Amino acid sequence: MKLEHNPWPTELAQHYRDKGYWRDEPLTRGLDWQRRHRPDAIGLICGNRQFRYADIDGLSSNLAARLSANGLGHGDTALVQLPNVAEFYLVFLALLKIGVAPVNALFSHRKLELSGYAQQLQPRLLIAARRHELFASEDFIAELTGISPHLSQVLLLDETAPERSLAHWLETPPLGAVPIYFPTPADQVAFFQLSGGSTGVPKLIPRTHNDYDYSVRASADICGLGPHTRFLCALPAPHNFVLSSPGALGVFHAGGCVVMAPSPEPQTCFQIIERRGVTMAALVPPAVMLWLQVAERTPGAPLRSLEVLQVGGACFAESLARRVPATLGCTLQQVFGMAEGLVNYTRLDDDPERVFTTQGRPISPDDEIRIVDDQRREVADGETGMLATRGPYTFRGYYRSPEHNARVFDAQGFYYSGDLVQRTPEGYLRVVGRVKDQINRGGEKIAAEEIESLLLRHPAVTHAALVAMDDALMGEKSCAFLVTNTTDLRPATLRRHLLDLGVAAYKVPDRFRFIDAMPLTAVGKIDKRRLRNELALRSAPAANPSEVTS
Repeated sequence: MKLEHNPWPTELAQHYRDKGYWRDEPLTRGLDWQRRHRPDAIGLICGNRQFRYADIDGLSSNLAARLSANGLGHGDTALVQLPNVAEFYLVFLALLKIGVAPVNALFSHRKLELSGYAQQLQPRLLIAARRHELFASEDFIAELTGISPHLSQVLLLDETAPERSLAHWLETPPLGAVPIYFPTPADQVAFFQLSGGSTGVPKLIPRTHNDYDYSVRASADICGLGPHTRFLCALPAPHNFVLSSPGALGVFHAGGCVVMAPSPEPQTCFQIIERRGVTMAALVPPAVMLWLQVAERTPGAPLRSLEVLQVGGACFAESLARRVPATLGCTLQQVFGMAEGLVNYTRLDDDPERVFTTQGRPISPDDEIRIVDDQRREVADGETGMLATRGPYTFRGYYRSPEHNARVFDAQGFYYSGDLVQRTPEGYLRVVGRVKDQINRGGEKIAAEEIESLLLRHPAVTHAALVAMDDALMGEKSCAFLVTNTTDLRPATLRRHLLDLGVAAYKVPDRFRFIDAMPLTAVGKIDKRRLRNELALRSAPAANPSEVTS
C-alpha cells in the first residue's frame, strides 16, 4: 500500500531525473556505500560509545529484520520519539530499510503533539523512551492504542523486558531465516518531517527518497563534507537542520562522523568538541548567543578543532554574526532552510560581508524563487516580499491537509512559506521576518525581525522578541520582550537607540518588557506564542505603556 502524497508533475519529475537530481535510490544509499567500502570507519559517537559503519548497518539491519518478521513493511507508519542518542539513527535507518514511514517527534513533545501524530498517521509501531515522563508507565501507551487501534508493536529505550526492549531488538538478529526487506520506491514517501510552526500540532510533510537524498548530497558538497568531518549534533536530532542540511545524513553520505550532544548547552558542547575533535556544528541563534557569552567569559575556550559553525532556524542578527569568527575562532556559515524543502547556504568561499549580511542562496539551479507582494506580483531585487518556491526537493503538499494546501500553494505548484525576504542581485536572500510576525500598526507594517535585529545592536541587549498586542485604536501595537546583561537599561534609552539608527517612529516598540530568559520552542526558536499569551493575560493598559519594564 502506498502512503498518499502530492506527486510532482510528470514533466518536472522527468526533468529532475534528466538533470541528475533524482537518482531513484533509497535514503539508505550512503550508509550502504560506507558499509561496503569503509566498514571500520567510525561513523557515530554517543557519549563513550563508538559505532563503526559496519556496526550502524548491522544493528539497524537486526531491528529491520525483526520488525519485518513481525509483519511490518510498506504502507505502515511509525511514531518515534527518542532523545539525542545513537539509537535515533539506528531506528531511522532500520525503518527506511523496510519501508515503514516514521514521524520523528521531538523529545520535548508531550501528549498533545504525540496524540495528534497518532491521529494523523495511525501508526502500527511505537518506539519511545522510558525516561520520558509519558512512557514511565503504560497509561499513555494505552491512550495511543485507543487513538490508533492498529498499534501492535511497542519498543522502548531503557526497557528491561526483552520483548519490548529496543536495545534487545537492535542487538539480537531474528531467529531462523532472515526476511527479505527493502525500502519503498524512491518516488514514494520515506518518512514524515515536522513543519516548523510553533502553534498547535505541527503539520506532517511527506518526504520522498528522491527529493531528500538530493538535498543531502548537494548540501554535503556545498559544505565540503568528507571523511575528516566530525559533526556535532546538539539540536534535536529529528530537526531538519541537523538531519539533512547537511546534517547527519550528509555526514553519513560523505563518510564522516556524527558526534551526539544532549543539548546545545555550551559547557557540555565545548567539552565534547575538545574531546572528540569536532570540526563542524549547527545551532540556532539563541544557542549561538549562549556560546558567545561563555566563550567571551573564558578566553581560550576549547574550540580549536571547530572549523565551521552553521547558524540557521531563524534570522541571525548581523551584529551577532560578526562576533562569531573573532570569538569562536571558526568560519560562519548561514543557513536558511525549511523542513518543506528549500535550503539556502552562504558558501564557504563567500566574502565576509555576504556571510554576515545574508542567509545564503539556494542549493539548486532549479530552485525557482518568487518574491511577491500582497497581490502576488513579483517585487524588485532589494524589496521585501513573500517567498514562494518550488524545486526538486521542495514538497508538493502537507499530508492529508487539502484546505491548508489550497492556501499555501498556487496553481503552478509554488509553495508560499510565510517568510518575508529580500533578494540581492546575486541571488542571495535576506530574511526580514515572517508574514505572521508582521505587525499591522494602524496600516503601517512592521517586520518583527527587523526591529529585533536593531535592538540586538545595543550592547546591553542579549535577546529580543517583538510581538503584536491588540489595540482598540490602532488594531495592533508592538511589545518588545528583552533579555539584557544589566538592570539599568530603560525604555527611553532603547527608543533613542532605535531612532539614532534611523528607524521610522512607528516602528519603535510601544511597550518594553524586561524578562530573565526567553521562552523557547522545542527546536530552540523563541516561542512567540507564549509571549503573546503573557500579554493577553496582562492586558490591562498601563498608564504609560512604552515605559512598562516588568
